[in-house]
Amino acid sequence: MLSVRRALALCSALVALSGCGAWGALTALGAAARPPAASPAASAVPKPHIVWDPIPFGARRKAEMGAYVRRHYGSFMKPTWRLVNPHVIVIHYTDSGDFQSAWNTFAADVPDVELHELPGTCAHFVVDRNGTIYQLVSLSIMCRHTVGLNWTAIGIEHVGFSDAEILGDHAQLTASLHLVHWLRCRFHISVANVIGHNESLSSPYHHEDVPWLRTQTHQDWQHSDMEIYRRLLRRLGGCPAAVR
Repeated sequence: MLSVRRALALCSALVALSGCGAWGALTALGAAARPPAASPAASAVPKPHIVWDPIPFGARRKAEMGAYVRRHYGSFMKPTWRLVNPHVIVIHYTDSGDFQSAWNTFAADVPDVELHELPGTCAHFVVDRNGTIYQLVSLSIMCRHTVGLNWTAIGIEHVGFSDAEILGDHAQLTASLHLVHWLRCRFHISVANVIGHNESLSSPYHHEDVPWLRTQTHQDWQHSDMEIYRRLLRRLGGCPAAVR
């Protein structure tokens, strides 16, 4: 701690520059006595370990994403492949038994079997059964994973065949929850906006320009299972004010 004598001596040395006096000395003493404020890094939610395993997402695929945005969201935004300020996190499962098959599907960039559109489907993250988190796409790039929400949603896939399977896998579920906790705090996304794919139509951010797709959704992660997921997510706590 800085003593009064030391503070006065310091002021004497600086008086030629700015003036100090007894009040300045006491101010210096008080400042020295206060503990340092916590830095944002110290307050932030820790980032889980993530394995970077990117799928190809070059100029052609970005152009395809921009054309997709023009078709599906052109009424309210300019065509772009960039994901800016996401508001939603969508939870999926792969309907496959291993990570590599999911990676291969997303990397292929071919028209999907359901809607026959380009770019090919993808997700930003895949959580494997052993708890390994893979990131396939930068968070600055849109992925096609949820009709009506691709413009503002981060997509997270889970290797498996059902909601219940993933909810019952401790390693996979724990990794998923910590990933989502970190993401939602990084982007200021409320727990209510962490949704299952099956809940997409009820999202306030859902918007689709193509009329026949306005009621399209999937069966993965239904509301009752997402209520369990969100309850577990809330147990990890809120987001520190310092998180950016």
